[in-house]
Amino acid sequence: MRTFISLFVLFATLHSSAQLSWEEVDIPMSDGQSLKGDIYLPDNWTSGPVVLIQTPYNKNLYHFGLPIGIGQAQSTMGYALVILDWRGFWNSTSAAYQGAPTMGEDGYDAVEWIAEQPWCDGNVGTWGPSALGKVQFSTARQHPPHLRCIVPVVAASQTNYTEYYPGGSYRVEYLDQLSQLGFGLAIFAIANPYFNTIWSVTENINFYPDEIEVPALMIAGWYDHNIDLQVKLFEGLQNESPIDVREKHRFLIGPWVHGGHGTANPGSGTQGELNYPSAVGWNHSLTWQFLDFYLKGIENGMDDSPAVQYFQMGEDEWLQNEVWPPEEVINTNLYFHQNGSLSPTQPTVENGSLSFEYDPNNPSPTIGGPTLRNDLEQGPYDQTDDVESRNDILVFTSEVLMNVVELKGKAKVNLKISSDALDTDFAIRLCDVYPDGRSMLVNDGIFRMRFKNGYAQGLESFLSEGEIYDCTIELPHTALTFLQGHKIRVDVTSSNYPRFNRNMNNGEEMYPNNNGDTLVNVVIAENTIHTSSSHASYLELPLIGGFPTTMIEEPSLTSEVMVYPNPAIDKVRVSKIPQNSLIQIVDSKGSVMISQTSKTSEIEIDLTLLPTGIYNVVINHESLNETIRLLKN
Repeated sequence: MRTFISLFVLFATLHSSAQLSWEEVDIPMSDGQSLKGDIYLPDNWTSGPVVLIQTPYNKNLYHFGLPIGIGQAQSTMGYALVILDWRGFWNSTSAAYQGAPTMGEDGYDAVEWIAEQPWCDGNVGTWGPSALGKVQFSTARQHPPHLRCIVPVVAASQTNYTEYYPGGSYRVEYLDQLSQLGFGLAIFAIANPYFNTIWSVTENINFYPDEIEVPALMIAGWYDHNIDLQVKLFEGLQNESPIDVREKHRFLIGPWVHGGHGTANPGSGTQGELNYPSAVGWNHSLTWQFLDFYLKGIENGMDDSPAVQYFQMGEDEWLQNEVWPPEEVINTNLYFHQNGSLSPTQPTVENGSLSFEYDPNNPSPTIGGPTLRNDLEQGPYDQTDDVESRNDILVFTSEVLMNVVELKGKAKVNLKISSDALDTDFAIRLCDVYPDGRSMLVNDGIFRMRFKNGYAQGLESFLSEGEIYDCTIELPHTALTFLQGHKIRVDVTSSNYPRFNRNMNNGEEMYPNNNGDTLVNVVIAENTIHTSSSHASYLELPLIGGFPTTMIEEPSLTSEVMVYPNPAIDKVRVSKIPQNSLIQIVDSKGSVMISQTSKTSEIEIDLTLLPTGIYNVVINHESLNETIRLLKN
């Protein structure tokens, strides 16, 4: 069983000379059983706030290094930590039995036990990614009196049909990995391939924003498979949680993958084949600011901070808003054309179409994306060699962009399709094409055509050769600026394997012998995308300002200005600026805290007197006006 503690963190902490110390204890549960937990106390600790982490991945692995950026700096972490194994997992295996309390009920007991200990001042918060995040919602739902806040990372409370069957297609690699981790969800999923009463009940009981009564800091990643679930849950928290807590929830969305294996994780700079240095460490910095505010009562501006902070990829900067997605986006269509172009001009040909063959025995391979299985890469990867060079694909590409195109929200691909098979899939990859030719994956999606009338078994219907059908594929939420000189591209295939199940095209049982990845009675399909005036296929993008038709010159220095380190502790440097630039540090209320003029192209600013919080670095010059977000620790 693999752990979802970053191997990069473990590697780093193993090379430290510091030593961690902990005490293993039995934490009593209300049913008479107990769970094993480790208590980590800073040096000279008497009593104070505690962060609880509940894991199914073996608490002992934290003996090599503590999370949230602590590593082995136990003496200065400022909080006590309690890390416990879930009931039925690892050191808590003996507590498992049929009819055991829920994980949320166990979380309640753990929080209240911690609050009674002499080394706790009665203030308890929770933290953790993935499964460690999901259990925090379950715990908060039970309303432990001493729980003050939660910090779920790349996690939501929901269990949805489309989480396991996006577009009606079984997520092979995802459920493979969950099985390897010991969750056993594949058995449930494969037994329910259609949306039914079981799914309806499951979805209803796992979406409960109205029951979350403590502030939540949700941390998400644009390349994470949970992003849509998290967006929906955060919207629910803003609108349905108790009135006195609605405005206290916060949402941080970075250019991050889910993590779990390899070096990419929430908070790291390198994600897939791209690098985002401006996003490094923001997850940990905001976590500590949030915990300090709600567990220690430190006035650090958290109550005045924006509800949503998100990383605009391409521009590579942090932006803010009160909701996601921004209300000012304009849905703009880019049409597929017979020559493989993608443009805002509608096609004029009467009978345009393009076809390709899809052979389930030779599927289009998964190269990056929001994957989970540990033999696959996560994040943005170039699709040129392994995907776009094949003959089972249609590629639609825009002209070189004369200005930036700001995408914020969910892109949608509306296809007009036909096929000579009874059933088939259509798979989409949205890509950002760089000037050097790299076609970098932004996000992807799929749709199984037998579900064109709905996912319930009674709505299942098959294709008739020669008939044209609608196929709509919604892509996950993202925030990306396609830069000047880049191109926008849509790859259309009928597979993305092993991310999704291979459709056998035969219209028969999808998963023979309850196997989510098998091929029986395979049919090779000829699939067609229509590009005519009467049957137009197009990409729908939620854009700021729509799709530009004229070139607007931008200051040449805008993209070169550097503010580092970011997050900063005591000093920050602003470089690549014109001489005599006015540099101001402005707080979240708009007050100028520091104002200095640069004598050269670089200036160092002392931040030691500034409280921890989020600031804007405003650079003003006759040739430059730019604002860059700064996190002060």
